[in-house]
Amino acid sequence: MEKKNTPKGIVFLVTAAVVWGFAFVAQRLGADYVGAFTFNGARFLLGTLSLIPVILLFEKNEHDDAKMKTTLRSGAVAGTLLCLASFLQQVGVGLTDSAGKSGFITGLYMILVPIIGIFIGKKTNIQSWIGAVLGVVGLGLICLDGGALTVTAGDAVLVLSAVVFALHIMVIDHFGDNIYSLRFSMTQFAVCTVLNWILALFTEDISFAAIASAAIPIAYCGFMSVGVAYTCQVLGQKYSEPTSASIILSTESVFAAIGGAIILHERMAPLAYLGCALIFAGIVLTQIRFKEKQA
Repeated sequence: MEKKNTPKGIVFLVTAAVVWGFAFVAQRLGADYVGAFTFNGARFLLGTLSLIPVILLFEKNEHDDAKMKTTLRSGAVAGTLLCLASFLQQVGVGLTDSAGKSGFITGLYMILVPIIGIFIGKKTNIQSWIGAVLGVVGLGLICLDGGALTVTAGDAVLVLSAVVFALHIMVIDHFGDNIYSLRFSMTQFAVCTVLNWILALFTEDISFAAIASAAIPIAYCGFMSVGVAYTCQVLGQKYSEPTSASIILSTESVFAAIGGAIILHERMAPLAYLGCALIFAGIVLTQIRFKEKQA
């Protein structure tokens, strides 16, 4: 039976989008105190722990050995990609010094997923191509500086993070119903945690004082962005139609801009705001599925 949108489903999805959007603000603040690997290692550790009660609530009685093996294997692959994507994102957020801009550029991954899918034999519809064009034009407007197109290091790193996030989504899509979704998430977060701490030990000066200074951003990204938002996403998609759910979740980039403006007092040039609007339009367009006419 086809799912229908319900008020509680919409509330859950909007909550997830708001929490994820404001997480860009937390990442921007955290970048002032600790390195990217340290920040991500700490927040994904908290995120891993926060999913334990959620799993006990929703997947406690699930015991399929074959499905569990697939969950663990795919979770390890996804966790590796997530480690790279989150590292690039955190570095990009720090370099651009803008939560709003980072949110919209990262959001390009939703446009990139159907485009990258072409290389593995998946069909891409016309609205995905139009969405891609809008995304590219929007990115160009965001990168305008004094009338000249200027792609900063931060912009480039965020685009790379969007590419890896797109690959991450495709891994999840590939395994589909053959995994336990919550245990998969916990596995990928755990793998991501371990990899981040190993890399932090070799590349960053780990300071507990610095971690303490970034405690609030880390806690928000760990407990709220992972524990609360992910649970809301699961519940929201349970009571919502898939296309509507994806569009609502995509508004996280809008809330990133709102959070940046309210908390960090960020401002962008008028054309940059137009660029953000075009990217958001492109994201929404790629999520819409039009019904084909019956012959």
